[in-house]
Order: sequence, then C-alpha cells, then structure tokens
Amino acid sequence: MAPSLYDPSVDQEDFGDDGVLVKALAARNPAAFAFLLDRYQAPLVRLAGQYVPNRAIAEEVVQETWLAVIKGIDGFEGRSSLKTWLFRIMVNLARSRGVKEHRSIPFASMAVIEREPAVDPRRFRRFGGAAGTWKRPPRAWSEPEQSALGGEAIAIVQAEIAQLPPAQREVVTMRDVLGWTSAEVCEALDLAEGNQRVLLHRARSKLRSALERHYGEGGGR
Repeated sequence: MAPSLYDPSVDQEDFGDDGVLVKALAARNPAAFAFLLDRYQAPLVRLAGQYVPNRAIAEEVVQETWLAVIKGIDGFEGRSSLKTWLFRIMVNLARSRGVKEHRSIPFASMAVIEREPAVDPRRFRRFGGAAGTWKRPPRAWSEPEQSALGGEAIAIVQAEIAQLPPAQREVVTMRDVLGWTSAEVCEALDLAEGNQRVLLHRARSKLRSALERHYGEGGGR
C-alpha cells in the first residue's frame, strides 16, 4: 500500500469541511491537494477501471482528472459537494476514454433504463393459480456462510460487475464497492432517484444470481 501523502502537521486547517478545503485548493495550498489525493486517488482509480480496459489506462484517466481539478477549482460554485464534483469530472473523462478504448458506450445511450427483468423469469411459475411465484426462492446466506465465502465470492462478484451494462456497473460500483449513498450517486451521475434505484436493484439481482449459479442454487433450473 502506498504511504499516505497527507501530513496533518503541515496544516491544521479542517480540510474535512468542504468550504475550508475549496478555499485552500483555490489558494494552491499543497497540503490541501495532498489531502484530496490521499483520500480519493484509490477510489477514483477503482471506479475508472469500470470504464476502461486496464489499470494503466484507469490511472491515466485519474491523472487527467487531477489536472482538470487544478484547472477548474477556481470555477467551483459549490452546487454539489466537492466529492461528487471530483467524481463527476472523472466519470465524464472515463466514459469518453472507455468509448475510445471500446470498453463502454456513450452515456446518452444508457439514459433510458434497460427494459429487462431484474430476475430470470424462468425462476417463477408461469401457469395456474401459483403463476408469478418462485419455483424455488433464493435462500438467505447465514453469517457463517458469508464469512466462509470470503475471497472466492468477491472474485465472482468482481467478474460479474465487469459484465454488467455500463449504467448498472457504475451505480453498483459506487453504491456497493465505494459505499456511496443514493443521493451522492444521483448527484455524481445526474440520475433521478427512481432510475438509480432500478439500476441498483437489477445489478444486485444479477450479482446474487451469479453467486447462486456458482454455488448450485437456483439459476434457470
């Protein structure tokens, strides 16, 4: 793990406050830029990797993002949090780079929610009075099972995330990988709350189905 670039002894200002941090950044305070880099470099690279083919290109996108932040901080108006402004810059750059690298598609084509079922229709009964009910409902994971799955499950989920449609991929990455709130995701991606909720539900359903298939539970059987 790379060492932290932020040394609190350099400056005692409360950079956890957006107002203080923005002023320090606008004043070209090196401690403020170090604080921002230390806090967001890793999650920026991780999210950028959802749009481009490899980590090297993701890191290039993030470098472009930092340059854009330096150039644009004087024009930051505070209409959003600094965090979502920063990530919005990166997402726009990563989308463009992803199109160039044939990893993603323009966001304009993702704006309409995909017309697809959240769960494989074959998992439901189709006829009679029980139509629409589960053939075999998903079983909740017990805590011991969750702990036992560990790295194997993480690898499966990561592989499945990479196969999701772009809009679902970015929403589930922000929500479940980076731990963002729904409000932050909507702000960063300019999504309506309803759209964000549907995209997240569909993504999570696919991830759950991938785990069930791997562990022999459900699927289309």
